[in-house]
Amino acid sequence: MKLLRTIQLDASDSFVFEKAAEPGEWAVSGAFAFARDEPADLRGKARSAFRAGFLGLASLGRSTLVQIVEASEADRGAIVDMLAAQLVAHFGAPDVYAARPAAEEEVDFAAFPLRSPGERGRRRNAQLQGGNNPRDVPRTASA
Repeated sequence: MKLLRTIQLDASDSFVFEKAAEPGEWAVSGAFAFARDEPADLRGKARSAFRAGFLGLASLGRSTLVQIVEASEADRGAIVDMLAAQLVAHFGAPDVYAARPAAEEEVDFAAFPLRSPGERGRRRNAQLQGGNNPRDVPRTASA
C-alpha cells in the first residue's frame, strides 16, 4: 500500500503554518481539524493550513509537500494508533477505542487516491454492495 510522508525542501512551511511538520512524518489531510470551523471564516495561517497543509501525525504540524511511499500493514496500524492517540490528546475523542474508527477512516481517505484505479473500483463496489469497510475487500496485485 502507499501512504504519505512529509517532506521539506526549504524553511517556508515554518512561515506559512502556525507549526511546521518535521520531515519524514506520516501524514494525512488533517481536514478534520477544521470540522468546527467555517472555511470562509479562516484567515492567515489557519486558512493556509486548511487549504494547503498536510497534517504530520507525530508533531501535528503542517507540511505543504508530501511524498508517496510504500507502507506495510504494520505501518498502517501504527499510523492509525498514532492518530487515534492524537485524537484523544488534542481533538476531544473520549478514548482510543472511540477514536480508532475515525483514525482508520482518515488514513484510508489519505490512501484512497494513491491506489490503482482498479483497486479503487473494487473497493468502492464492495462498499456499495453492503460492505462498509474498504479493507474487507481482498487485494489483488496489478501490473
